[in-house]
Amino acid sequence: MQRKVRILVAKPGLDGHDRGARIIARTFRDAGFEVVYTGLHQTPEQIVSAAIQEDVDLIGLSSLAAAHLYLFQKVIDLLKAEGAEDIMVIGGGIVPEKDIAKLKALGVREVFLPGTSLEAIVSWVHKNVKPR
Repeated sequence: MQRKVRILVAKPGLDGHDRGARIIARTFRDAGFEVVYTGLHQTPEQIVSAAIQEDVDLIGLSSLAAAHLYLFQKVIDLLKAEGAEDIMVIGGGIVPEKDIAKLKALGVREVFLPGTSLEAIVSWVHKNVKPR
Protein backbone atom coordinates (compact mmCIF):
# COMPACT_ATOMS: atom_id res chain seq x y z
CA MET A 1 0.00 0.00 0.00
CA GLN A 2 1.39 3.39 -1.01
CA ARG A 3 1.63 6.04 1.68
CA LYS A 4 -0.38 9.25 1.52
CA VAL A 5 1.07 12.36 -0.05
CA ARG A 6 2.70 14.47 2.68
CA ILE A 7 2.45 18.25 2.38
CA LEU A 8 4.18 20.96 4.37
CA VAL A 9 2.37 24.31 4.39
CA ALA A 10 4.60 27.22 5.36
CA LYS A 11 4.51 31.00 5.82
CA PRO A 12 8.02 32.26 5.05
CA GLY A 13 9.28 35.63 6.18
CA LEU A 14 7.57 38.35 8.16
CA ASP A 15 4.11 37.92 6.67
CA GLY A 16 1.70 37.71 9.61
CA HIS A 17 -1.45 36.79 7.69
CA ASP A 18 -2.02 33.06 7.97
CA ARG A 19 -5.76 32.58 7.47
CA GLY A 20 -5.32 31.36 3.88
CA ALA A 21 -2.49 29.00 4.86
CA ARG A 22 -4.59 27.53 7.67
CA ILE A 23 -7.55 27.10 5.32
CA ILE A 24 -5.45 25.32 2.67
CA ALA A 25 -3.79 23.13 5.31
CA ARG A 26 -7.21 22.05 6.59
CA THR A 27 -8.46 21.54 3.02
CA PHE A 28 -5.47 19.32 2.22
CA ARG A 29 -6.07 17.32 5.41
CA ASP A 30 -9.78 16.92 4.61
CA ALA A 31 -8.81 15.73 1.09
CA GLY A 32 -6.83 12.86 2.63
CA PHE A 33 -3.30 14.24 2.51
CA GLU A 34 -0.98 14.20 5.52
CA VAL A 35 -0.30 17.83 6.41
CA VAL A 36 2.34 19.64 8.46
CA TYR A 37 1.72 23.34 9.10
CA THR A 38 4.80 25.18 10.34
CA GLY A 39 3.11 28.40 11.45
CA LEU A 40 4.07 32.03 10.97
CA HIS A 41 7.44 33.70 10.45
CA GLN A 42 9.44 30.74 9.21
CA THR A 43 12.85 31.17 7.64
CA PRO A 44 13.61 29.29 4.44
CA GLU A 45 16.12 27.25 6.46
CA GLN A 46 13.44 26.25 8.98
CA ILE A 47 11.03 25.32 6.18
CA VAL A 48 13.55 23.13 4.35
CA SER A 49 14.69 21.50 7.58
CA ALA A 50 11.10 20.67 8.53
CA ALA A 51 10.33 19.37 5.03
CA ILE A 52 13.28 16.99 5.14
CA GLN A 53 12.61 15.86 8.72
CA GLU A 54 8.93 15.26 7.95
CA ASP A 55 9.73 13.50 4.65
CA VAL A 56 7.21 15.57 2.69
CA ASP A 57 6.47 15.32 -1.00
CA LEU A 58 5.31 18.89 -1.45
CA ILE A 59 5.93 22.28 0.13
CA GLY A 60 3.16 24.86 -0.20
CA LEU A 61 4.46 28.37 0.42
CA SER A 62 2.08 31.23 1.18
CA SER A 63 3.17 34.84 0.77
CA LEU A 64 1.19 38.02 1.10
CA ALA A 65 4.13 40.33 1.85
CA ALA A 66 5.76 40.84 -1.58
CA ALA A 67 8.90 38.87 -0.73
CA HIS A 68 7.87 35.81 -2.73
CA LEU A 69 10.66 35.99 -5.33
CA TYR A 70 13.44 35.99 -2.74
CA LEU A 71 11.85 33.61 -0.24
CA PHE A 72 10.59 31.02 -2.71
CA GLN A 73 13.96 31.00 -4.52
CA LYS A 74 15.79 30.59 -1.21
CA VAL A 75 13.66 27.54 -0.33
CA ILE A 76 14.34 25.96 -3.73
CA ASP A 77 18.07 26.72 -3.48
CA LEU A 78 18.25 25.18 0.00
CA LEU A 79 16.38 22.06 -1.16
CA LYS A 80 18.96 21.64 -3.93
CA ALA A 81 21.84 22.20 -1.50
CA GLU A 82 20.40 19.50 0.78
CA GLY A 83 19.92 17.03 -2.09
CA ALA A 84 16.15 17.26 -1.66
CA GLU A 85 15.20 18.86 -4.95
CA ASP A 86 12.69 16.04 -5.46
CA ILE A 87 10.44 17.81 -2.94
CA MET A 88 8.05 19.79 -5.12
CA VAL A 89 7.29 23.45 -4.30
CA ILE A 90 4.08 25.35 -5.03
CA GLY A 91 3.12 28.84 -3.99
CA GLY A 92 0.10 30.94 -3.30
CA GLY A 93 -0.92 34.35 -2.12
CA ILE A 94 -0.52 37.84 -3.49
CA VAL A 95 1.76 37.29 -6.47
CA PRO A 96 1.73 39.73 -9.39
CA GLU A 97 0.96 38.03 -12.70
CA LYS A 98 4.35 39.17 -14.06
CA ASP A 99 6.14 37.21 -11.31
CA ILE A 100 4.48 33.86 -12.00
CA ALA A 101 6.75 33.02 -14.95
CA LYS A 102 9.79 34.07 -12.89
CA LEU A 103 8.76 31.78 -10.04
CA LYS A 104 8.18 28.87 -12.41
CA ALA A 105 11.61 29.46 -13.98
CA LEU A 106 13.09 29.19 -10.48
CA GLY A 107 11.42 25.82 -10.00
CA VAL A 108 8.08 26.62 -8.38
CA ARG A 109 5.76 24.11 -10.02
CA GLU A 110 2.52 26.08 -9.73
CA VAL A 111 1.27 29.38 -8.31
CA PHE A 112 -2.28 29.74 -7.02
CA LEU A 113 -3.67 33.26 -6.82
CA PRO A 114 -6.51 34.58 -4.64
CA GLY A 115 -9.82 33.34 -5.96
CA THR A 116 -8.50 29.94 -7.03
CA SER A 117 -10.99 27.38 -5.78
CA LEU A 118 -9.87 24.96 -3.10
CA GLU A 119 -11.16 22.15 -5.31
CA ALA A 120 -8.87 23.26 -8.15
CA ILE A 121 -5.84 23.27 -5.84
CA VAL A 122 -6.63 19.83 -4.43
CA SER A 123 -7.24 18.51 -7.95
CA TRP A 124 -3.87 19.86 -9.09
CA VAL A 125 -2.11 18.12 -6.20
CA HIS A 126 -3.90 14.82 -6.90
CA LYS A 127 -2.82 14.98 -10.56
CA ASN A 128 0.74 16.17 -10.08
CA VAL A 129 2.13 14.95 -6.76
CA LYS A 130 2.96 11.37 -5.88
CA PRO A 131 4.69 10.05 -2.76
CA ARG A 132 8.46 10.21 -3.22
